[in-house]
Amino acid sequence: MYWQYGGGFTDYVSVAEKKKKAEKATAKLIKSGRKIFPVRIEGRKIASSFWGKAWCDHLESFSDYKNRLPRGRSYIRNGSVLDLKVKKGKVTALVQGTSLYKVTVDVATLPSSKWDALRVKCAGEIGSVIELLQGKLSSSVMKTVADKKRGLFPMPKEITLQCSCPDWAEMCKHVAAALYGIGARLDKEPELLFVLRNVDYMELIDAAALPGKTVRKSASQKTLAGQDLSALFGIDVEETPKEKKAKKATSRRKVPKSLPKSQSPTSAKRTKKTASTKATIKPRVKRSTKNKGKTAKKSRKKPISSRKTA
Repeated sequence: MYWQYGGGFTDYVSVAEKKKKAEKATAKLIKSGRKIFPVRIEGRKIASSFWGKAWCDHLESFSDYKNRLPRGRSYIRNGSVLDLKVKKGKVTALVQGTSLYKVTVDVATLPSSKWDALRVKCAGEIGSVIELLQGKLSSSVMKTVADKKRGLFPMPKEITLQCSCPDWAEMCKHVAAALYGIGARLDKEPELLFVLRNVDYMELIDAAALPGKTVRKSASQKTLAGQDLSALFGIDVEETPKEKKAKKATSRRKVPKSLPKSQSPTSAKRTKKTASTKATIKPRVKRSTKNKGKTAKKSRKKPISSRKTA
């Protein structure tokens, strides 16, 4: 038995029993027809990508959270977060404890002034969507987006926590597990951070609208065109109307058949040139050879000095 927050003792439950209980509750939810998105941790690390680690590090940097968050680590590792959904300004989760509890995390959307400042600092520094979502960023961009006060991550005053459990603490172990669950989810779906803060990550890449900024092109940016981002990241990326129109026009375009040699532009050019050459060449006139001998005889005259005198 051990003492729990809110008063009273409770029986000790082993890790294996917690996992078994979570699996049983998950199967029950699926059987009921409910669409759930459970959080699964592989290995000991809760988050391993730039975005996931940055989220967890950001929350742990605040003293109020640092002392309470560890309570949720065992829950997230045991698979107790049975469902976690992220949308604009809100995260909802179902966490298995003594019972199944509903957790709600309200996050304020990013102020436009802060977002505009981030866009200006990052303009021209991010080469492609791939680099951004995979966290392959320069140290200056990493510092900018992960800045404690001026970055993308919310401050404690911008977060409101709720749980249906009887624990009197604002951040109970179920809430802590849900917060860690967000970090784990960002490992696989980093774009959800931008959804949560209600900003468009493409604006960090598009620097054309910002004067005096040049976009740094990378090798990954060259290969980005024509790739399926949904397959690459496992996310749903909706095509813009412009992209749909271009795709439709490409599919309708017919590939012309190869012309025969007689009809090819090269052969036509040669034929035209030959005809014009023939027209300009004058026919040769044959000279008669009959008077050739007489002409030669007439030209053979003796010099004056050799002539006979009368």
